[in-house]
Amino acid sequence: MITTEDQEVLASLREHSDHPSAFLGYNQATRHFRSDRVPGTIAYRLSRRHVVQLCGPLTAREHRPALLADFRAWAKGERRRICAVQLSRQDAELYAAEGFAVNQLGRTYSVDLERFTMRGGPLAKVRQNIARAKRDGVTVEESAGRDDLLATIDARWLRAKGWHVKELDFMIGERGGRGAEHRRIFVASVADRPVAYISYSPAFGGRPGWLYDLTRRDPDAPVGTIELVNVTALQRFQEEGAGWLHLGHTPFAGLDPVNEVPGAASGVVTRVADLIARRGKAIYPSRTQEAFKRKWAPHVVEPEYVAFEDGVSLPALWNLLRLTRAI
Repeated sequence: MITTEDQEVLASLREHSDHPSAFLGYNQATRHFRSDRVPGTIAYRLSRRHVVQLCGPLTAREHRPALLADFRAWAKGERRRICAVQLSRQDAELYAAEGFAVNQLGRTYSVDLERFTMRGGPLAKVRQNIARAKRDGVTVEESAGRDDLLATIDARWLRAKGWHVKELDFMIGERGGRGAEHRRIFVASVADRPVAYISYSPAFGGRPGWLYDLTRRDPDAPVGTIELVNVTALQRFQEEGAGWLHLGHTPFAGLDPVNEVPGAASGVVTRVADLIARRGKAIYPSRTQEAFKRKWAPHVVEPEYVAFEDGVSLPALWNLLRLTRAI
């Protein structure tokens, strides 16, 4: 059931957010802080003695410092420390100025739909995989709500990952929850049997459009299935006049000292993130995820950051690694 508070939070996101992943803050289990002084919202989860925030303050630029100050005062009253993930560069600089330890966490990738074309060398591999999927009988349609069939894909995907794997629902999208009616799902089938789907969430702000927020694929789905799903959705969004397709955040990808906010980085976080990035698939599949996003020749690639209030503690770092599923 959608409450009045949910409706107010959604309206706040539409009006004030300028981050491609902001709609993930509307996930079912995510909480929201709102100030009595300034408009906007802050999306967060509670994790032990920490408040884990998603994106920066979702409000107009001039209100961000005040909203952050009120959020910090609330967290202090709750005797919790803040860890913020998926901060833009502007927000990273704000948090650094407020005394947070700030490090690059990864990168985010976006495709300008007005300029996107399937022609040319950069998309050659995508075209090959799509042609292969079509030869194998894969078809794609926008979902009409067959949740039972999509749940079957979820189950097969999770079983293939291993019994110990849990679905991450904070830094990626979800199929149900209060935001379900605002998402769009494109489903791939072979002989009328669904084998994969991709969910897209609305993106607001200066680069409005859609966010590629959740993928599920049957292990037996033909090669090229996901590429075919994504290009089908992408071309539909182009036809509708959408501006951007955001491919989302990849933790531990594209880490570079030149991206750090001067004087704000934690050496501990730098070393841990670099270790995860270098060891790749053995710890976290950032290289695989980045390679998929690079296939689409994104027009904008930007660093995103993590910030720790009062320095980096071992519990805060542990919570970060659990959130990104790096452990």
